[in-house]
Amino acid sequence: MKIILSFAFLVLFGYLCAAGLLYVFQRNFLYFPTKEYEHPFERISISNQDVTNEVIVLNKGNSKALIYFGGNGEAIVANAEKFSSVFSGVTVYLVNYRGYGGSSGKPTESGIYSDALAVYDEIKEFHTHVSVVGRSLGSGVATYLAVNRTIEKIVLITPYDSVLNVAKTKFPFFPIKFLLKDNYDSLSRVKLIKSKVLVIAAEHDQVIPMSHTERLANEFGNDQVLLKVIKKAGHNSLSNSTDYYQALSDFM
Repeated sequence: MKIILSFAFLVLFGYLCAAGLLYVFQRNFLYFPTKEYEHPFERISISNQDVTNEVIVLNKGNSKALIYFGGNGEAIVANAEKFSSVFSGVTVYLVNYRGYGGSSGKPTESGIYSDALAVYDEIKEFHTHVSVVGRSLGSGVATYLAVNRTIEKIVLITPYDSVLNVAKTKFPFFPIKFLLKDNYDSLSRVKLIKSKVLVIAAEHDQVIPMSHTERLANEFGNDQVLLKVIKKAGHNSLSNSTDYYQALSDFM
């Protein structure tokens, strides 16, 4: 009996230690800040709270604008050349999250949301319409912006219903609901979004299971959302497909 109790104690102790480590280091699993890269594109700095966000500007001077929020480990400058041609008639703003690409501060859900509003408010006076594109982590930022500001069109690339639900799938043995600091709950915002929505999914997405993407897409009305699945693509290889850029161009 004593051996059994000792073993049970060790198992419980190990479980609690693992849960504690998951709680303490969870943002290291969610955010992977990218370094600042040299590039020839125009850049503006937008201050908010105690941070400065570095934003890359493409096709300056157009009446319509598009704000892009990338993935959790994405160097957004990698999109610049292709986006400048795909969205040739639109001014594009590629937002480096706080802590990413030369932006100061550390990424958190509330901080990134606040920065998204600040970027919108800074650029809106120069444009008649503003659309938003969010990829992976950025899809949650895009839905947040869409319910708090006027957005013409929304593109959600490899989106999730919520980070909480994805984390529950990946860590089923832990009480994630009580551990998670950053939820990015897009699903709860769907009914508040009135804009036309394009959802782009990767057929072989190993990061965001298709079930989470479909659950989000299905919450929109059929006449509001278009779901495009890029065949043979993975979560990170999606942008290697010509179908991906064609879907973006056709929708915008």
